[in-house]
Amino acid sequence: MPGFSYRQPLARKNPPRHEPSHDEGNHEDDAKPKTFGRGIIQDFKRTIGTHWVKEMTNFNTKTIAVSFFLFIAVIAPTITFGAVYAKATNNYIGAVELLLATAWCGIFYSLVSGQPMMINGGTGPVLTFQAVCYDLAKQLDVPFLTFNAWIGIWVCLYQVIAAFFDFNRLIKKATRFTDETFALLIVSIFLLGAIGNPSSKVGLFHYFGTDHPHHEDMLEEDTTYDYMTVALLSLILGLGTAFFAIGLRQIRSSAFCCSDYARTVVTDFAITISVVVMTALRHTVFEDVQIEELNVPDTFATSFTCCTEDCRDYWPTDCPDQAEPWGRRPWIVDLFDLNGNTEVIFIAAALGIPAFILTFLDNGITWHIVNHPSNRLAHGDAYNYDTVISAIMVLVNSLMGLPWLVASTVPCIMHITAMQEKDDKGEVKYIQESRLTGLLTHGLVLACIFALSVIKLIPLPVLYGVFLFMGLVALPGQQFYQRFILLFQQPSKITKNHYTSHVPMNRIHKYTMFQLLFFGIVCVVREIKSISIAFPVMVLLCIPARLYLHPRLFSEDELILMDGSPEEIENWLLKNDPEGEAVEKPSKSAQDEHIAQNGLKLPDEEVANA
Repeated sequence: MPGFSYRQPLARKNPPRHEPSHDEGNHEDDAKPKTFGRGIIQDFKRTIGTHWVKEMTNFNTKTIAVSFFLFIAVIAPTITFGAVYAKATNNYIGAVELLLATAWCGIFYSLVSGQPMMINGGTGPVLTFQAVCYDLAKQLDVPFLTFNAWIGIWVCLYQVIAAFFDFNRLIKKATRFTDETFALLIVSIFLLGAIGNPSSKVGLFHYFGTDHPHHEDMLEEDTTYDYMTVALLSLILGLGTAFFAIGLRQIRSSAFCCSDYARTVVTDFAITISVVVMTALRHTVFEDVQIEELNVPDTFATSFTCCTEDCRDYWPTDCPDQAEPWGRRPWIVDLFDLNGNTEVIFIAAALGIPAFILTFLDNGITWHIVNHPSNRLAHGDAYNYDTVISAIMVLVNSLMGLPWLVASTVPCIMHITAMQEKDDKGEVKYIQESRLTGLLTHGLVLACIFALSVIKLIPLPVLYGVFLFMGLVALPGQQFYQRFILLFQQPSKITKNHYTSHVPMNRIHKYTMFQLLFFGIVCVVREIKSISIAFPVMVLLCIPARLYLHPRLFSEDELILMDGSPEEIENWLLKNDPEGEAVEKPSKSAQDEHIAQNGLKLPDEEVANA
């Protein structure tokens, strides 16, 4: 190819008999099934039993900054999903229920989980499944919350069985191909949700249409309402939040501010500062413009108001002639309010199987993405133990009429990214693994339940800006996205790295197009509502495609360079390109720099490897 020279072409080799997972190698017995509960015990000893005290005591400025950032990243989708839940379940589950579930699950998970860097939340697939259960409950003539509780009980049982027999070893067979396909899907959801989703009225650019629900409501109240003014200010606030935060993050590598410590603080608090500034701008300079606000209830109580004592009908929709509601539904679900249909328990057992698959894959794939060696997490994974923790959360939420929570990919990625220290080349040299960020974040969410009026001060367009920021920041670190950009770049201008220097460009493009095909299939399945709950299964199919189809299309060397773990890539470079630049590891200078910035030492194992 003119203007771009490759090193010696790669020889085609026979496909390897075994494609090791990038999780393998962390522990000698990872490849062996850990059945009959051994995996749960080993996970506990390796993680919470070894690192709990350290993760609960490494408090510093970054901990505070990341906690505020995560609070904003968590509260925004929680309120948004809460409104959708209320519409899908006739208010049996709403914003208050999702806020409470997020708060207590986050605190509980931070204290007792084996992988404290994970963030749990409501997700679209789980919401869709519970909406289907609501429709089915009406057909079966049983209360939705009772039906939902029995399904949750079975899901809990199935998750415990999966952990007991180490079903998570199947998830560990995934590689970067599967991880980044799923991660890019979630990132695209955040970006579309911020800019404008074609399939719904969510996003900044939908404000420029007169059919936006906010405009319709305001025009009914005020005929002088100017929707274009609202649309323009919403766009300014949303884009301003995102790009002001991105600009503040750039201060870290600039010469501004009085010291390196001050630059670090500004960078860590970038999104918090941006949200406060834009919110203050709206309530001072533009206080007369009727910007859309968050749809949050005024008081902390269950969302469902009952017409009668049996709480089957919603007031005032189902009983418009009744002046006052009888009351609100209780927090604890009556498991035996089956309306005489005891067979519902066994129907719930059958429905619990796809629900289990859904929650199991949502958790497992996100855990796998976060535990990728490139993130340099040193405290170990705990797939089986955390599956038990997830089972407990599903059980409690089901009994209280709360939504099920699973690992939320983008907040998890943002948590990891925010806690990392990187060099000038963008390589991760250290990450602070802490339980305090999750604990403080969800403590703030819990506090908001009792101060809902304060949350209403944040304009919805500002939260759209947070979504946009999260999506834009998460994109550059994905190799899938980087390879996609190569399709549009001049070959002679392409930056050299381990795969562009050793793999012919046409082979890189072929691999990228193959991954785009799978990404497109997953997106299509997710957008078709009737089959959207099956999209995690489509993501799971990426694993056998990578293990059995890729080796027929690409050589072993090509797969190592484009889909291998950092250790595999480094070993390949040392063997085949000893004069080239291998993957960097934390050095002594990185240790000194980190102490200067944070007053903390790197883990001993990182120093030993330097």
